[in-house]
Formats: sequence, C-alpha cells, structure tokens
Amino acid sequence: MLQMRTYEIFEHNKDAFHARFRDHAWRIMKTYGFRITGLYETRFGDRTEFVYLLEWPDEAAMKDGWARFMADEEWKEIKRTTGAEHGDLVGAVEDRILTPTDYSPSA
Repeated sequence: MLQMRTYEIFEHNKDAFHARFRDHAWRIMKTYGFRITGLYETRFGDRTEFVYLLEWPDEAAMKDGWARFMADEEWKEIKRTTGAEHGDLVGAVEDRILTPTDYSPSA
C-alpha cells in the first residue's frame, strides 16, 4: 500500500522545515514502522510543497503508525520548539492512498 503526503511549506522557513523532517521526524517515524520511499520538493502555482511517499503493509499498519507517531512525546516537543523558533513550518496537508491500476508496473 502506498501513501502520498503533501505539505505546503514556506520559502521563508523551508530550511527549518527540512532540518526538522530530516533530523527528527524521519528518525522518529522509522521507530513506528514508517517506510519512506521518496522525498520531493515541488512548486505548484505559487506554493512550495514537500511531497513524500510511504509504503505500508496494509491500512491497519498505516493507521497505527500515524497514531503512535502523533502521540510521541519527543515529536510533540520538537514541533513545539521548532514552531516557537521558526513559526508555522507547514500549511495545508494533503494525504492520499495510491491504488495502482491493473496495468501499472507496480501492480
């Protein structure tokens, strides 16, 4: 199962966002079974976006992983301190489950 997450990020503090994701979020996510298969930055209109793909064994594992990550006390503290220092690092968030077509190379 493939999940795509898209975060609106801001030019004025995107370096802080990338540092937080790279140095903290990804490390903590791994402890909860997250398997990130790709990390990307893109522009969409006047928005800068951070997009990443995750591979999960099934929906139950995905829901459990996200619940445990969001409840993680270290992550909560990192979000609080980086937000206090740099302001909001993420705007709109989009979350999609990608289902391969029957002719997809990944099917």
